[in-house]
Amino acid sequence: MSQLTFNLQPTRRALTVSELTARIRDLLGKNFTDIWVEGEISNCREAQSGHIYFTLKDDRSQVRCVFFKQQQRGIRFRPEDGLHVTVRGSISVYEARGEYQIYVENLEPVGLGALQLAFEQLKKRLEAEGLFAAERKKPLPMLPSRIGLITSPRGAAVRDVVRILRRRFPNVHLMVFPVRVQGEGAAAEIVKALKFFNQKKLVDVLILARGGGSMEDLWVFNEESLARAIAASEIPVISGVGHETDFTVADFVADVRASTPSAAAELVVQTRREFDRRVADLRDTLASLVRYRLLDLSKRVHELSARRGFRRPLDLLRQQRQRADEMTSRLALGLRARLEQSRKRFTALQLRIATFDFRVKISAFRLRLEKCSADLGVRAEGLLRTKRERLERLALQLHERSPLKVLERGYAIASDARGNLLRDAAQVQLGDAVSIQLHRGRLSTEVKKKEGS
Repeated sequence: MSQLTFNLQPTRRALTVSELTARIRDLLGKNFTDIWVEGEISNCREAQSGHIYFTLKDDRSQVRCVFFKQQQRGIRFRPEDGLHVTVRGSISVYEARGEYQIYVENLEPVGLGALQLAFEQLKKRLEAEGLFAAERKKPLPMLPSRIGLITSPRGAAVRDVVRILRRRFPNVHLMVFPVRVQGEGAAAEIVKALKFFNQKKLVDVLILARGGGSMEDLWVFNEESLARAIAASEIPVISGVGHETDFTVADFVADVRASTPSAAAELVVQTRREFDRRVADLRDTLASLVRYRLLDLSKRVHELSARRGFRRPLDLLRQQRQRADEMTSRLALGLRARLEQSRKRFTALQLRIATFDFRVKISAFRLRLEKCSADLGVRAEGLLRTKRERLERLALQLHERSPLKVLERGYAIASDARGNLLRDAAQVQLGDAVSIQLHRGRLSTEVKKKEGS
């Protein structure tokens, strides 16, 4: 009889870490697409790419947050440690570390308004750099003949300035540079106007004017680029922006702050009278409509991005952005370590060069050279003596074997008329002339008789 076997244990399948992380990511992305979270910022840092990483915490918990550069365009203030804020965004998982984090899309301070906070932050930073210092401000010319006015050609400010200058100082030459004084891109136009007047040197003093308005209307004069352009101007700048109670960063950086555009006009012509009338507030309807349209489109884009079809590509893009930031940080650390190693090697080599005494080396080389010179002189003198003795021996041998030595013993050398030596009587005939060389002198004779050998 066969035995039946039953396996009552269910089939078990283990998830990989990546699969588990992906499921958690999809779960969070589905349920937390648009949330608001309030807390205090800590460990805030800005990567080289412009993305901002920080931790949002309260008294019991904390969560990591990522604020990508593309989402920061509408944010006026800078996130910093200790700031109490409310963030709006979605939650997902950074798969490389398995950590959940908030991808911030909007950031608002709690308590103090965003524009006011941005104003205070920029003011504090520029004041620390010395841009508000009284010693760097330039004095106004006493009687300027040429005045530059940077303002909107359609605003009431330009009419007030022209009217006052025409009444108080009719001979003044006024040059108006038309710019926008509100809305996106207005700061860039004003900076361009400041650079134009400084390059051309056409005026003696500049008036930066705009009528009153809300803090948002006057925000262009709180832009950092404009503040630095005013500080860099070689021509004195009078800031006549808003009402008497309105203060902007441009007022603190300018050489002179006027309460109103009209007051700026009176300051520049050295009048002591002040006008009580303030410029009425002007709203830029077109700018407001554009802002409203952009907000509406932004909301629409946000709704579309929350749909499932867009969630996964956006999540992958976020992962790659954060991974790129980490790789950039690692590369920076490696470069700093390599630079520090090269600096240490350079310091060691510099120390070796500094401790190397060239005078000792030169003295040693000089002693060796003198010793070699002395040895060479001794060897050359010995060699020369040997050659001289050999020359004397050879000269003595040559002298002993010389034919002249034989002639001293009574021998003679006979030669014919052509100078050929005579060794045999058959070499001459009777009557031939013969020359005889003696030890002293020479004889000439003629053959008279021949005898056989």
